[in-house]
Amino acid sequence: MAVTVLNDSNFNETLATNKKTIVKYFAGWCGSCRLFAPKFKRLSDDERFTNINFVDVNAEENPEARKLAGVTNLPYFAVFEGDKLVGSVASSKEDAVLELLAKVN
Repeated sequence: MAVTVLNDSNFNETLATNKKTIVKYFAGWCGSCRLFAPKFKRLSDDERFTNINFVDVNAEENPEARKLAGVTNLPYFAVFEGDKLVGSVASSKEDAVLELLAKVN
């Protein structure tokens, strides 16, 4: 599945129309964010997670989406069931993201 890039104008609607979503919050200047991008794409293609919507959000350009997850550091990952935040983590480690995915899978 592809990773969808969202912004403040379509973020809430996308959460509401998807049962399970993981969001990667990033910034253009964040080296760790860029390094994690191919891993996030690979996870989105993983058969174990076909029922989860994978989303990228630029944290600097989308303050409303950032506030919903309480972003504190980058990269920052948050999982939602509908529009309800289920869990989050600030990490560049794939294991931390897998633990987060387990909360909604």
